[in-house]
Amino acid sequence: MAGPCGRNLPWVEKYRPRALSELVSHRDILSTIQRFISEDRLPHLLLYGPPGTGKTSTILACARQLYREREFSSMVLELNASDDRGIDIVRGPILSFASTRTIFKKGFKLVILDEADAMTQDAQNALRRVIEKFTENTRFCLICNYLSKIIPALQSRCTRFRFGPLTPELMVPRLQHVIQEEGVDVSEDGMKALVTLSSGDMRRALNILQSTSMAFGKVTEENVYTCTGHPLKADIASILDWMLNQNFSTAYRKIMELKTLKGLALQDILTEIHLFVHRVDFPPSVRIQLLIKMADIEYRLAAGTSEKVQLSSLIAAFQVTRDLIVAEA
Repeated sequence: MAGPCGRNLPWVEKYRPRALSELVSHRDILSTIQRFISEDRLPHLLLYGPPGTGKTSTILACARQLYREREFSSMVLELNASDDRGIDIVRGPILSFASTRTIFKKGFKLVILDEADAMTQDAQNALRRVIEKFTENTRFCLICNYLSKIIPALQSRCTRFRFGPLTPELMVPRLQHVIQEEGVDVSEDGMKALVTLSSGDMRRALNILQSTSMAFGKVTEENVYTCTGHPLKADIASILDWMLNQNFSTAYRKIMELKTLKGLALQDILTEIHLFVHRVDFPPSVRIQLLIKMADIEYRLAAGTSEKVQLSSLIAAFQVTRDLIVAEA
C-alpha cells in the first residue's frame, strides 16, 4: 500500500485506501455502491458527513475500480474547494467535460465535486441543469460536510449516503496497522487518547499519531494531549477543584498560571469541564443553572470576547454553584 516513493508522504495520504475492500467503515454503504458499479447502474451520488470518515476515499476507490490508470485523467474530473467553483467553472470546465462524449469507450465519465457545500448558490443552480442534461454520459458525485448547504433541487437529483463518525472498534485496527508499518511505540493509554481526541475522524487520528511520534518518539496519553495542546484530565480535575474549593482570587490566579504554562485555550477547558459536570453528583436544579451559564460563556467566547473576562465568569458560576450546594445542605 505504501511503496518506497511514499516514504516522505503524510501518513494520511500514504495509507489512504485505494480499493473499496480496504475501507474499514460503512460496510452497508460500500456494498450498495459496489452493487451499483457491478450492475453498471451508478446514479448521481451525494456523500455527506463529518470530516475524516471516508467520503473522498470511497469515491476515489470507485473511480479506480471503474477506470484503468491510463484512462483515469480523461474520464474523471475532480474539483475541490481549493479550485475556483463559481458559476463560471460550472459553465466552463464542468460543462465542457460533461458534454464531450468518450470515443472508443462505452460507459460514463465521472465528475467529483469535493466540498460541494462551499459552492455558491448560483453555481449550484447552474449545476442542476448540467446534471439533468448530461446524465446519459456523465455521473456526478457531490461530497460535503453539511447537507443543509446543498440546495434541495440538487439533493433530489442524487442518491444520498451519510457517512457517520467512525467507531473506536473500526479505528483501532486501522491505527494498529499504521503503527505496525511505521514501527511506532504506542502505549495503551496513548491509543485511547488518540481515539478520544479524534472523535471518529480517521484523518485527525493519523495526523495526531504522526505528529506525536515525530515530536516525542513515544505515543503516550500525556504526549498526545501535549502535542495537540489539549488540557490533560489531571489539569481539568485541578481546575475544577480550585473553582469549587478555593476563593475567587486564588482560583483565578492558579488557572491563569496553568493556562500560560501549558498554552491552553479556555474553549478547550470549557469543553472538558462540561464532561466533568455531567459526571459530578450535583443537585439537578444546581446543575441546570451551571450548564446554562457555561453555554452562555461558550457562546460569548465564540463571538470573540476576552478570555480573561470569560474565565472570571466561569469561576464565578462555579462559586455560585458551591454556595447553592452549601445552602441546600
